[in-house]
Amino acid sequence: MFMFSRSICCAKLNQLSTFETLFSNLKLRPYATPLIGPLQTCESRIYSREKAEYANVNWDELGFALTKTDYMYVMNFTEEEQKFFNGTLTRFGNIEMCPSSGILNYGQGLFEGLKAYRKEDEGILLFRPQENALRMKIGADRMCMPSPTVDQFIDAVKKTVLANKRWVPPYGRGSLYVRPLLMGTGRNLGVKPSSDYTFLVYASPVGNYHKGDLNLMVEDNVRRAIPGGTGGIKAVTNYSPVYKPLTEAKAKGFSDLLFLDASTGSNIEEGSACNIFILKGNVISTPTTHGTILPGITRKSIMEIASDFGYQVEERAIPIKEVFDAEEVFCTGTAMVVKSVASITYQGKRIEYKLGAETLAQKLHATLTGIQTGLIEDKLGWTMLID
Repeated sequence: MFMFSRSICCAKLNQLSTFETLFSNLKLRPYATPLIGPLQTCESRIYSREKAEYANVNWDELGFALTKTDYMYVMNFTEEEQKFFNGTLTRFGNIEMCPSSGILNYGQGLFEGLKAYRKEDEGILLFRPQENALRMKIGADRMCMPSPTVDQFIDAVKKTVLANKRWVPPYGRGSLYVRPLLMGTGRNLGVKPSSDYTFLVYASPVGNYHKGDLNLMVEDNVRRAIPGGTGGIKAVTNYSPVYKPLTEAKAKGFSDLLFLDASTGSNIEEGSACNIFILKGNVISTPTTHGTILPGITRKSIMEIASDFGYQVEERAIPIKEVFDAEEVFCTGTAMVVKSVASITYQGKRIEYKLGAETLAQKLHATLTGIQTGLIEDKLGWTMLID
């Protein structure tokens, strides 16, 4: 909702009756309320924001690759202190680590991914950082690691973004991807949890993760995760094992892989870095996260938005054969946001799906990004204004 001071410094709004008339004409709907209007226009003139300074970047050419920014944030946990303390900003650059550290020898590490978005008025929003902090804690517990508190996590993300705010792309031209890392950095020759840990946050401006059509190939041999493993957390060791089949699929012209479950080999799970949804009629289905599928924050948000749109949203086991008669398929993720799947190929059979502006995926994308950038009113408290 719009916020008004008791004294409105605008000649056209100095009468209560005029105020009531303007207010009554505003038609607000969930997920469809652009934050513009005569009252806000008046307010923006009163509380004008200084013009933002931007880095020398060709924002229109951004892909999903590292652009070195100015600063990163580092905080340590030591065996003596038994807590994370004295986090500091430092210039972005290489870090020094013992060759026997837990992250290098045994893969004791986690990462998160979230984004900062520029608003039309050049303010900066974070999207659901509390969810990332909580997910890191769950992952840390699984990996026998201490984790920063939610407040420490969010404070580190805020400081990293603000220190690099000239790298936050202009409104509608990308986002600042923020990568928190939690690593076992103590000296450790034996197979055991590390004694010391480092929490590090860096950032990079990014554009689209996939710029072309999203064509998936079902991976019929390699399994991404197994029951009882670490597929449900963002362990660093979850990703490189799929490099080989992913590289082979891309060599054949595919964008990504769609993995099957390890127990039966007949149910779809997720892509290499995204969750998946199928649409049939008024029902949207996505695989249940039973410890082998990452509980994506974008996934969670899209489920809530789709439900408010009037769709029946269900989590369940989805046999691969069901994708053959789906009306629409789309993927979600922090990097990908929401993207329609153009085709899925399984055992030589290719199925193509609906694309374009009229798809549900496109409508969900527009709504989600509208909330993330402040264009649509955030009635759920998902965004956090930090500048």
